[in-house]
Amino acid sequence: MKAISYSAYGTAADLTLVDAPDPKVGPGEVLVRVKAAGVNPVDWKLAAGYLDPILEVRFPVIPGWDVAGVVEAVGPDTFDYAVGDEVYGYVRKEWTELGTYAELVSAPVRTLAPKPRELTFEQAAGIPLAGLTAYQSLRRVNVEAGETVVIHSAAGGTGSLGVQIAVALGLRVIGTAGAHNHDYLRSLGAEPVLYGDGLADRIRELAPEGIDAGLDFYGDGAVELLQSLVKERDRVVSIADYEAAAKGAHQLWVRPDTSDLTFLAVLADSGRLTVNVEHALPLAEAAKAWELSAAGRTRGKIVLTV
Repeated sequence: MKAISYSAYGTAADLTLVDAPDPKVGPGEVLVRVKAAGVNPVDWKLAAGYLDPILEVRFPVIPGWDVAGVVEAVGPDTFDYAVGDEVYGYVRKEWTELGTYAELVSAPVRTLAPKPRELTFEQAAGIPLAGLTAYQSLRRVNVEAGETVVIHSAAGGTGSLGVQIAVALGLRVIGTAGAHNHDYLRSLGAEPVLYGDGLADRIRELAPEGIDAGLDFYGDGAVELLQSLVKERDRVVSIADYEAAAKGAHQLWVRPDTSDLTFLAVLADSGRLTVNVEHALPLAEAAKAWELSAAGRTRGKIVLTV
């Protein structure tokens, strides 16, 4: 099969399109013919070695955790899916080696769910990591319908899905973003507020009674800012501040979860969750996709088509 690979920690320039052996398919796994693979900042951060202290990496690495595709084969004693089923998932295994930037990927069934019928493969591939992150963040701070939540960096891949999920759960959503993304956030159901100096005061103007929960998808001091606004300081969660727990907030690392993926698919099929794919690039242009991701200016998602 064709796959993207790197043989040591490095940058986008070290990615190579290679011929790799087809993956083996073990018990409880299926072989997925990849139609699209989602690109996430963690992909290039992992390749740069930033996560070496916590993740087992075995070189050479095929990067990528997000996938949407079609089941090509099933492993022994695997009855969850049949050949031809359309699936999507967050294929994070016990170690990093054989990822989704490839024509084929072996995926444990615990990492998959049926693909949303109403979305394209490209859109579906943009959901798993970002959608699970947003949904699990909302659950971590125990949101309830009618509450007010602030989503910091609301126009990005995770934030834009988080806004839609929060709205579907019956929350009032205030989303931080640059001015050029305010109309976009309004279209998703959020009340936009401008980044930068004075942000806390602008949020207080929108919610003078205080906010119930805060989600930090960007970092850069957001945990402290959100803690100054929430009614209860422990109802802040961050995916970007690795000191969040020491500050009395939650620091979330997303987990594969079939039931959560199924929930997100139901939202998508009911028209309450969609994915803005800003860039869909062929597999061979993975390096360009990483450069776009690292620039941090993408509204929505970047995916690779296979």
